[in-house]
Amino acid sequence: MKIEAQQNYNKTIRQRMADLLSKNDMSAKELSQELGIREKDVFDHISHIARSAKAQDKKLIILPSQCLSCGYVFEGRKRYTPPGRCPYCKKSHLRDPTFKIC
Repeated sequence: MKIEAQQNYNKTIRQRMADLLSKNDMSAKELSQELGIREKDVFDHISHIARSAKAQDKKLIILPSQCLSCGYVFEGRKRYTPPGRCPYCKKSHLRDPTFKIC
């Protein structure tokens, strides 16, 4: 077993998720595939990671969802989950939000 794999094995899901988000920005779908958990569970962990990052003088940056049909950007959205549809064109062809720890 590789040393890095052993180190990741000893970490919790939130610690592994925080490590991934510190290295690059990822969507909930990418995180769920990388960690082997449900996408729905990622959003529960994200809120806790945001609080942990704040305690370490870091910040969870959210690159907001965007409508791929009309280009509307969901700026100022407080929820971590993606919106269901665009409020302007009413289509549901949206880019998922991505997260990063800085």
